[in-house]
Amino acid sequence: MQENISSRNAGIDFLRGLAILLVLLLHFSLGLGLKDSPLGSLLRPELLRAIVLNGNYGVTIFFTISGYLITSNSIKRWGSWAKINWREFYLLRIARIMPPLLLALLIIVTLGVLGVPNFDNADNGKQLPASYFFIAAGSVLTLWHNVLMQSAGYFNYCLNIYWSLSVEEMFYLCLPLLCITLRKQNLFVLLCLGLIVYAPIYRSQHLKNEIEYMYAYFACFDAIAIGCLTALLAQKIELSKTVAICLRWFSIVALATVYLRGIGGHEIEGFTLISLFSAAFLMATLQPSEQGWASRRGLTWLGWMGRHSYELYLFHIIVLALMRNVVSKKTLSYEMRLPCLFLFLLLSAVIAGLVARYVAEPANAYLRNKTRSSHTSLQTT
Repeated sequence: MQENISSRNAGIDFLRGLAILLVLLLHFSLGLGLKDSPLGSLLRPELLRAIVLNGNYGVTIFFTISGYLITSNSIKRWGSWAKINWREFYLLRIARIMPPLLLALLIIVTLGVLGVPNFDNADNGKQLPASYFFIAAGSVLTLWHNVLMQSAGYFNYCLNIYWSLSVEEMFYLCLPLLCITLRKQNLFVLLCLGLIVYAPIYRSQHLKNEIEYMYAYFACFDAIAIGCLTALLAQKIELSKTVAICLRWFSIVALATVYLRGIGGHEIEGFTLISLFSAAFLMATLQPSEQGWASRRGLTWLGWMGRHSYELYLFHIIVLALMRNVVSKKTLSYEMRLPCLFLFLLLSAVIAGLVARYVAEPANAYLRNKTRSSHTSLQTT
C-alpha cells in the first residue's frame, strides 16, 4: 500500500533506500565486478566483498519494512484484523504490484524470445526453449517462482531476481484469510512468533542449497512476520526522544556489524538478526521526535531511492542485462568500472522515476479509484 509523500516516514524511506542500494551493488558486482576498480584499491578486499556481496540482506530489510507497512496500513484502514476486507486488500495489492511488474515482464520476455543474451533462459549454461517463458513468467505472476528455481536452478538472469515477489505476495495472499479465520490478534501474534522460530530451523536443514535457505517461503517469512509484529508493538509503545535516538544508533551499528560479517557461516541466524535490527530501527524512527533526521539534505537521495525502491528493483536488472551485452566483466577496464557503476545507477534511477510517474502511479490511482467505486456501490446495494 503506497503512502502519499506527505504522509511518508523519511526514516522508513531511508532504510528502504539503503536496502535497494545494497541490492543494486550486489547485482552490479556479480555482473560487471568492482574488485578490479579504484574502489577495490581504496578499500581492503575483505571490506569491499562484505559491502557488495551481502546484498541479499537488503531483501530481508525489504521484507521487514513491508510487513510493518502492510500491518499498520491495514489496521488504519479497517480498524482490526477481524474486519479486514479481503477483496479490497487483494485489489489494493494488485493495483500497486501488477502494472510495473507486467511492463517489466513484457520487456524481459520479448527480448528473451528474440534471443537477446542475458534475457533468454540460458543462465545456467543450458538453453531452455522460448516456450519456457510461459512457465517462467507465469510463476512470477502466480507467486511460485522461488519454487520453480528450487527445481530448475538459476535459469534466467533477469527473471530470477523476482523470487522475492513470490515470497512477499504469497504471505499477503494468506494474510487476509488468516486474519478472518483467526479473528483474534493474539492468535495472529502466535502465528508470527511460530514463523520466526521456524525460519532458522528451516535454513539449518537446507544449508547445502542457497536457493533453499535464501529464497524459500519458510526461509523468509520470519522477516515479514517480524515487520508485522513491529507494527503491532508500535501501537502500544512510544519511546522518549533519548531512548529513540539511542535505539536508532544501536540498530544502525548492529545492522552494520551483522551485514559486514557476511552471510557465509551465518546462514541460520543472520537473516533473522538483520530483520530484528531493522525492526529496532523502525521502532526508533517511528517516534515523533525522530521524524526529521532522515530528511537532511545529505540523505534525501537515499529517501528518493526508498520511495522508488519497487520500480528500481524491477527495472535495474534490465538495465544491467543490457549493459552486459555491451561490456563484459572480463573486458571492462579498471578505469571504467566506477563510471559504469555510476551509469548503471543513473540509468536505473531515471527509468524507475519514469515508470513510477507514467505507469505505476497513474495505474495505481486508477485501480484504487475503481476499487473505491465498487466498494461504494456494494455498500449502497
